[in-house]
Amino acid sequence: MWYSLLLYIHILSVIMSIGPFFVFIPVIKKLRSAEVLEQHAYLNTFRSAIRLAKHAGHLLVITGILLVIVGSWTWSTSWIIMTIAILVGSLLFLARAFSPKIRKFEEPGQDKERIIRLLNRAVYIYLALLLIMLAFMVMKPTLW
Repeated sequence: MWYSLLLYIHILSVIMSIGPFFVFIPVIKKLRSAEVLEQHAYLNTFRSAIRLAKHAGHLLVITGILLVIVGSWTWSTSWIIMTIAILVGSLLFLARAFSPKIRKFEEPGQDKERIIRLLNRAVYIYLALLLIMLAFMVMKPTLW
């Protein structure tokens, strides 16, 4: 019962961690042609979604740790090690990929089109990292 509840919370937190980044794809397209006030609204959407994803990520990590502790998997399992390695990389990427660019976007005299391209690229890279982690968790491949 507890394992199933933890697994449910873990999966829900995955959805809340990944989902907002799919929303960014159309938001970035609208950001390109938006007026200044609209741009601020879209950037606030970015900030809020990133905040949600971060907090869901905390819950994701906590439930993941608990699932390993109460479940049958060990910390030396190859797919768990790979997921943790990609998680660390994605956290480092997340710290530099969005918030600094959003702050720069709002500074006067910035090349907004360049920053939008960088944000767009960051969304796809981060989504790829998240989806690779998801694949490891779902497929549970034995790598060694």
